Amino acid sequence: MSIQQGKQVKQLDRVIIRFAGDSGDGMQLTGDRFTQESAVFGNDLVTLPNFPAEIRAPQGTLPGVSSFQVHLADHDILTAGDAPDVLVAMNPAALKANLGDLPKGATIIVDTHDFTARNLAKAGYDTNPLDLLGDSNDPLGAFNVQPVDLTGMTVEAVKEFGLSRKDAARAKNMFALGLLSWMYGRPTEPTTTFLEKRFAKVADIRDANIAAFKAGWNYGETTETFVVQYEIKPAPMAPGTYRNITGNLALAYGLIAGGVQSGLPVFLGSYPITPASDILHELSKHKSFGVTTFQAEDEIAGVGAAIGASFAGALGVTTTSGPGIALKSEAIGLAVMTELPLLVVDVQRGGPSTGLPTKTEQADLLQAMFGRNGEAPLPIVAPQSPGDCFDAALEAARIAITYRTPVMLLSDGYLANGSEPWRIPELADLPTIDPAFATEPNHRPANAQGEDAEATEFWPYLRDEETLARPWAVPGTPGLEHRIGGLEKAEGHGNISYDPANHDYMVRTRQAKVDRIAESLPPLVVDDPSGQARVLVIGWGSTYGPIGAGVRRVRKAGYHVAQVHLRHLNPFPKDLGEILARYDKVLVPEMNLGQLSLLLRAKYLVDAVGYNQVRGLPLKAADVADAIGELIAQAEGTPVDLTSPVEEALS
Repeated sequence: MSIQQGKQVKQLDRVIIRFAGDSGDGMQLTGDRFTQESAVFGNDLVTLPNFPAEIRAPQGTLPGVSSFQVHLADHDILTAGDAPDVLVAMNPAALKANLGDLPKGATIIVDTHDFTARNLAKAGYDTNPLDLLGDSNDPLGAFNVQPVDLTGMTVEAVKEFGLSRKDAARAKNMFALGLLSWMYGRPTEPTTTFLEKRFAKVADIRDANIAAFKAGWNYGETTETFVVQYEIKPAPMAPGTYRNITGNLALAYGLIAGGVQSGLPVFLGSYPITPASDILHELSKHKSFGVTTFQAEDEIAGVGAAIGASFAGALGVTTTSGPGIALKSEAIGLAVMTELPLLVVDVQRGGPSTGLPTKTEQADLLQAMFGRNGEAPLPIVAPQSPGDCFDAALEAARIAITYRTPVMLLSDGYLANGSEPWRIPELADLPTIDPAFATEPNHRPANAQGEDAEATEFWPYLRDEETLARPWAVPGTPGLEHRIGGLEKAEGHGNISYDPANHDYMVRTRQAKVDRIAESLPPLVVDDPSGQARVLVIGWGSTYGPIGAGVRRVRKAGYHVAQVHLRHLNPFPKDLGEILARYDKVLVPEMNLGQLSLLLRAKYLVDAVGYNQVRGLPLKAADVADAIGELIAQAEGTPVDLTSPVEEALS
């Protein structure tokens, strides 16, 4: 620890900060700006936005609390953190809703202005907890509480701009951001520049927000309330150009890259739905890359338009969440039958029905596998982090185009809204995808004379020997007139067929085509550094972070555990069965009631043990570590102690 200008400067390797307030207090904006500042500074970071589903939830109530958590560090981290080290609470409801997540000794910065009798009653407080600070009955005695009149100081700081008190008070989130930016040595230029652009057309609002931000910084610099400033050094990263990116943004960029690398125009047919709507918003900005966006009147129209675009030679895409997948299921079956490339993006959220629209879940796996009538197999790809959404989208495009099949891309709300530093890839490193359009007839009629007779007919269901993909002919290509549709087709010539043997053959062929994708997948990477592990932890999607952090904790306690994470859920990688057979115990953490566990048990007859929570929130690394410890104890027949000095490994 050092001292600068009368303030102590304490070095930290990591910190978890949560901003919480009413849904109208701008907590998402505040958290996003703090994140951007940290990204510019060079820290590794992971974020967790958490907000109500209502456009304007009841003010001052627990259901109306909105929060944004950011975990930043000077080293590689995997999650947004299990528990905040610092809570910024803008009202009583924000304090009460988040208090249970705080560890002992956590810092609470609380805006005293809104702790009125009415607001306390709304939050369920009988007495003001701030009045009991230091007493024997202090409910906040386990924490470092810093009461600050954020609102009052904000109003005073912006009074020169002539705003009403209500409008002036709205800038309190910028005051809080300035204070936290001082406490953790964040650069201020990015936020100042952002505010200048954001409110360029409203000078008073612009200047008031900037003044509030600077006032918060100056308050931290001059007050005796905060005597310690914290420093978290930049994290070492591989050379390259980085940006902070959310999963939805990365996924949109991946779709654009899929179009560019295949030379195909991208067509998005979509209906807005939380938490997938940002993909539609982003893609609509990129017409220069040959992207067309169509906001349809409903989910069925969106996927129907995308299938039509694929038939016409474009890369058809439709984006939605679980409820939309239910509505699109018949049309997705049509894409299976017509064997057209189609990307179906499911940004999963809490269900069933309307469920928890703004919360995360990964309970659509079985819906993606089986949620269509008949035998209608399709590949399933799942990203593991916000930045990985780019690569997963590009991989989904490769599979769809190469194998002539719809592909389900399973993201989720945590990935969609969360963010992390992302290394922008070099264009030369991106794969080239060849659509290999049919350009000439491919079949000689039966009455053609001689072996050298030219093909004069186009059969839309002749298949590539390697991929089993059928030819993709752009309508209007001379000599390649053909028809496809939802009725069963005869193999080869594609005429409608009700022949039992042909239907059996076509069903098996479509399944074999999906199974053959496994031949193009790289070997799975098994993280088993010691080679002595008897327990394997396997996951998919956004559980990658909590699983990885839990595995780190177990290893730092001196135990052996292996980890493997699946991107391809249908078909499974061809070496998965052999990997599962190496270990005595298999743990499958999921944000559902055991869907991947069910598939693994059915296919590989392995006694997969599920660790399952469906809370609308990401799994906690400490809980995953405890579940791993229990299996290690069973496998080795000895107790497992994870209480060694490894708490910091939770990152």
